[in-house]
Amino acid sequence: MAHVPVLTEEVLKLLNPQPGDNFVDATLGDGGHSAALLERTAPDGKVLAFDLDAEAVKAGSENLKKFGERVILVNGNYATLAETAEREQFGPIAGVLADFGFSSPQIEDRLRGFSFQRDEPLDMRYDAVGNPLTAAEIVNTWPKDELVRILAEYGEERMANRIASAIIAARRSKSIISTAALVYVIVTAVPPNYEHGRIHPATRTFQALRIAVNDELDSIGKVLPQALAVVKSGGVLAFISFHSLEDRLVKEFFKKAESDQKIKILTKKPIIAGDREIAGNSRSRSAKLRAAAKL
Repeated sequence: MAHVPVLTEEVLKLLNPQPGDNFVDATLGDGGHSAALLERTAPDGKVLAFDLDAEAVKAGSENLKKFGERVILVNGNYATLAETAEREQFGPIAGVLADFGFSSPQIEDRLRGFSFQRDEPLDMRYDAVGNPLTAAEIVNTWPKDELVRILAEYGEERMANRIASAIIAARRSKSIISTAALVYVIVTAVPPNYEHGRIHPATRTFQALRIAVNDELDSIGKVLPQALAVVKSGGVLAFISFHSLEDRLVKEFFKKAESDQKIKILTKKPIIAGDREIAGNSRSRSAKLRAAAKL
């Protein structure tokens, strides 16, 4: 399943790439956003692109090979943005883009366990080599108070205590090692017709586990000030979030930076996908794009 980058036209309008400009794509995925930037910055503009997932870097390398040395791929955490840009002597940087969602191939990869819609190993790691922590380890070994904390904090799950209690009870008799097993525990723990059928009962728990496994919010908190530091004056920061926790981090960072007269916010309200894009890519329904220009 090919990954479809979201809000591409809106991103390009805000970043306004020109021939010779250099950009950072902090979240490579399949390389859709990077390709769009490289097309607009020809003949000699470059993109420095990050991804924790080695498979994403491999796919991105293949998809972007026509751009040759104009693209620099990094298999690593975007939280190392400033250090990596300095090491690669990459600059001046006209803009930084980050799409904080996970890509369709990661959802479809049957070894990852991101989806509660199929029975897969309970893994959820972007970096399956460098990160030893899996969702299965959290579910089967973490104490109840920590399970409650991450479900409530990262998943904003109202039934955090009930679900955590059910997990503790279930794992006493048998380890929970598959997505299907965890879904069963969650569904039996919450009331019938929970959330009035608006979302699957496991949605928030799976989100919380994915965030915890990959330390996502901490990484976002680290990359935001680095992005502002490395971009040139007049350069643009553009961040795409997919849930309220990510969006809140970006919104609060921008608000503080604007009050400190470091940026000008370009999006008074987050930009969202139109009906046409949502019809062709349901993933875009949750996307929120915020952007700011460095003063």
